[in-house]
Amino acid sequence: MDLGITLFATDLAMNPVELAREAEARGFASFYVPEHTHIPVSRRTPPPTGDEVLAEEYKRALDPYIALAAASSVTERIRLGTGIGLVAQHDPITFAKEIATLDRLSGGRLVLGIGYGWNHEEMENHGIDVKRRRARVREVMLAMQALWSQEVASFEGEFVRFEPSWQWPKPIQQPRPRVLLGGAPGPTLFRHIAEYGDGWLPIGGAGMREALDKLRVAVEEAGRDFAEMHIVPMGVFPTPEKLDYYRGMGVTETVLRVPSAPRDEVMPVLDGYARDYLG
Repeated sequence: MDLGITLFATDLAMNPVELAREAEARGFASFYVPEHTHIPVSRRTPPPTGDEVLAEEYKRALDPYIALAAASSVTERIRLGTGIGLVAQHDPITFAKEIATLDRLSGGRLVLGIGYGWNHEEMENHGIDVKRRRARVREVMLAMQALWSQEVASFEGEFVRFEPSWQWPKPIQQPRPRVLLGGAPGPTLFRHIAEYGDGWLPIGGAGMREALDKLRVAVEEAGRDFAEMHIVPMGVFPTPEKLDYYRGMGVTETVLRVPSAPRDEVMPVLDGYARDYLG
């Protein structure tokens, strides 16, 4: 089981470019950062953490794609991912080119961890019908995969439409960069993973064993091999027992959380993880 690192990258936290380099030097397999384009002041949507007050870092998130591109220039092996990216909040044509460029310039190391989104106000500011966001994410992903994998691509859907077109560069990973979907287990999520994804980003381990059985059924019904799926718990505060539990379930990668804080607070945590959990 691989171990990765995630940082809620902000203008007040350790530079993610430096952290990616330090994580690679210590042998971590991956580095993830989240995405929020902006945070409306309204708290009509409660924080996803269950806290009464939204954490300060949500207001200050860096653009993950620029951060990962910068990190790719100072690293060679570590996978670089979004955890999670909000694909519905992007124009699919320009976003497909951005992602393909990042995958190509990083040498095929991009992991596109995506989600449907939790902040209703944020989505609505992008013109998204919150109730239809899952269908929109699906179309965006299918349309981008067409651009990534076909010499001449077109798409005709409810949310995405474009005529037969050329677009380069193509990502190194084909037919798409590795796509991991985050979210609570359920038939829609698992159906989407089976259709256009390469794995699941669960938050927390409760009920995961039973959920994996249902994901296996969805993947096999789609004619795909469940053994090729990546199961990647995200934002974990590790203990030996927790990592053993994940390993025993066949989890392929666990992403450990470091604080959204300056370097002098992050590095002792990173070094402790490396000392305690990397062989």
